[in-house]
Amino acid sequence: MKILVTGGTGFIGSHLVDKLIDEGHEVIVLDINLNVDQKNPKATYIMADIVKDDLNSYFEEVETAFHLAADPMVNTSAIEPKKSFDTNVIGTFRVLEACRKNKVKQIVFTSSSVVYGEAKIIPTPEDSHLGPISNYGASKLSNEAYISSYAHSYGIKASIVRLANIFGERSTHGVMFDFYHKLKNNPNRLEILGNGEQEKSYLHVLDCVDAIITVWKGQEKIVDYFNIGSHEKTKVKEIANLMNKYLGINPSFEYTGGKRGWIGDVPIMLLDTKKLESLGWKNKISFENGVMRYISWLKKK
Repeated sequence: MKILVTGGTGFIGSHLVDKLIDEGHEVIVLDINLNVDQKNPKATYIMADIVKDDLNSYFEEVETAFHLAADPMVNTSAIEPKKSFDTNVIGTFRVLEACRKNKVKQIVFTSSSVVYGEAKIIPTPEDSHLGPISNYGASKLSNEAYISSYAHSYGIKASIVRLANIFGERSTHGVMFDFYHKLKNNPNRLEILGNGEQEKSYLHVLDCVDAIITVWKGQEKIVDYFNIGSHEKTKVKEIANLMNKYLGINPSFEYTGGKRGWIGDVPIMLLDTKKLESLGWKNKISFENGVMRYISWLKKK
């Protein structure tokens, strides 16, 4: 099958490309930044900006488009709202137009747990109230609405996956990445944003990719939504303690204060994944094992 992946040299996208190649698919990658270290020699790579460039020719004869290209930073979306809007909303609209014009059969979109905002039900099921409290979350929810409209208007099957915090090899942002580099610079002190009590679900990237593939293959409806995450939530200060254990250090913790680490931060997040599991998916990599793998990769980098 001919497949196109936007953001295919990014963190999750590059792992997804590897999995699709392993399954024998023909994969085209569109990305604004072609990270050489994360390219698969069997895929075709095209440097393209989904906000500015003409995308139509790249989608010719494509059967499925995995749309992962985005500005992923929740915290900076409050500082640079236009950048987040342009990349995430305008970029997605232009990808949808390319799908429509080329009669792409299915689009798989990586949304986020932040579309729920501060959820009242924990674990949070897919039919919960949607009320994002960050610009990033608003952009993702806008994308979900447009994707749903294109699915119903033009018959493009749409799979929308709402991701928990995904971590692991090739990730260059997030709390673990931040902690590692802070501790590398000063192993005696660690600044923790907020009060360290923020408690969220974390899932290793390989389990995430398996879940995305499971939804792609198993979804039946013209448009549907699936949470992707783990069964447990972990506090930020517990992550710090675990990383210190593996790094063999004992720094003092200094907190910036408040229940949020940044504007738009959701203090508690745990997704209900029963719907995903009904398709046969299971979490294979434990949180601690995933952290160990990620730290090992960071050390090599």
